[in-house]
Amino acid sequence: MIPKDAIALALADTMLARDATLAGLIASATWAFGHPWPWIPDLCEQIHARTAEHFYYFSRDELAQIIFNLDVFHDAWEGEGPAPQLKRYCLDLPVATPAPDWLAALALPALPSLGDLARWLGLRPDELGWFADQWRKEPMPAAQLEHYHYRWVHKRSGGVRLIEIPKQRLRAMQATILRDLLDRVPAHPAAHGFRRAHSCVTHAALHTGQRVVIRMDLKDFFPSIPASRIHALFAKLGYPQSVAGVLARLCVNRVPAGVLREPAGENALTWAQRQALRAPHLPQGSPCSPALANACAWRLDVRLETLAQFLGARYSRYADDLVFSGGRELERALDRFHAQVGAIAIDEGFAINTRKTRMMRAGVRQQVTGIVVNRHPNIARDEFDVLKATLSNCARHGPQGQDRDKRPDYRAWLAGKVAYVTMVNPQRGARLQRLFDAIVWPSEPVSDDSQLRP
Repeated sequence: MIPKDAIALALADTMLARDATLAGLIASATWAFGHPWPWIPDLCEQIHARTAEHFYYFSRDELAQIIFNLDVFHDAWEGEGPAPQLKRYCLDLPVATPAPDWLAALALPALPSLGDLARWLGLRPDELGWFADQWRKEPMPAAQLEHYHYRWVHKRSGGVRLIEIPKQRLRAMQATILRDLLDRVPAHPAAHGFRRAHSCVTHAALHTGQRVVIRMDLKDFFPSIPASRIHALFAKLGYPQSVAGVLARLCVNRVPAGVLREPAGENALTWAQRQALRAPHLPQGSPCSPALANACAWRLDVRLETLAQFLGARYSRYADDLVFSGGRELERALDRFHAQVGAIAIDEGFAINTRKTRMMRAGVRQQVTGIVVNRHPNIARDEFDVLKATLSNCARHGPQGQDRDKRPDYRAWLAGKVAYVTMVNPQRGARLQRLFDAIVWPSEPVSDDSQLRP
């Protein structure tokens, strides 16, 4: 005796591969049972009423659940006559649904099969399975057979962060996926990280001159996004389940247990952090991860922006950094606001790191991603003074004695600092640039020090 849930699934497969009109559904059910049972029209009428013109957008599992929940389906086995038996199984593929307008406008590459995906990435089909870790089993393979290098980095706030760096060939594939596919998928307007024409400055500039600024942090942003969400995202972009699954596996990683044992003492990972890294997740270090994280956070951004607008406030996100700013209405709602944001984050598969939450009123220094926003985007005065003094000493006494941390390229490091200040505050940056240009580096001839006056 075939279980009824299996019969519902077989019916769903048959109906999704054929005509979705009422007459077509009746014909599909009759074909599957091999007999025109009198209850079939009533069953199909109820299925048609629940799915209507969206029939082909239901998955086989969703349609099977609809069938299984109908009383008429179960009543067919309650009578005194012979119980209906499934006679035929449909092996045809489901009817392809037309791409919605928003998806067609993206003009994503067509990848209807795994063979097409392999050709698009310049691989043989067997190589595709290898790079997608399709056949990996425990214990994990030797280091030379892995697809990633690993490096532990200390966080400013304490603890460590794992950087997962894809090896050359996998990195090239991920770069292709990013350039030709993910770059065409728009992020939510509130997202300012990892987007062209957006930066930490555009993120901070939205919150200048506000009565109150609230900064929150998403806990373990990349590792908290599992492979299932990436698979669902690629499927939402119109790719078949098999293609979406391989694309997802090319973009996620599982960290070997030996790597996770390295941090110890006060830098040791929690059990939850180890589990997240051991499971397939977005690796911090992959070219695809930032774009995929922004796409997975779309609903989070929508809901948090709606919450902010309800309170007359502003919202933006830079990677895992959430910032809200507003006036008296936001200030009055502070007690419940933190709980509301936390509940939305959990509902969307993320979590707030409450230890890093900061509420800053106008009377104190308000900083967003290290940029002061009390009046306009600016560098903190103490940071500017230290950098200015360093550049002055380099210009007057030479740079050799100023590099106390023995950086491998001190000149490039100073140039980057000056460029950052220029991006945030062009006037201050111009003053520092004049000092930087006056520095005589070991290979340069000595010049007049008249340029030292800022």
